[in-house]
Amino acid sequence: MKRTVASNIAKTVGENLAAARKAMGITQTQLAKELHKYQPDYSEYETGKIQLDYEKIVYLCNRLDITPNDLFGIN
Repeated sequence: MKRTVASNIAKTVGENLAAARKAMGITQTQLAKELHKYQPDYSEYETGKIQLDYEKIVYLCNRLDITPNDLFGIN
């Protein structure tokens, strides 16, 4: 059951990350470069295959002008 909860959170985070990125008009390639990653690796954050570490969460929230609550879908 814990795996299901974690995968649901990863999916929510990925969807919110993608929506915020698109709203800012930023490509996956641009953000990947900023994070010193390749685009396919960054794409896995948005699909929920790879979870973000704390530093990336803070960076992306600041970069995309969202709060961690926005990212995690917390009202």
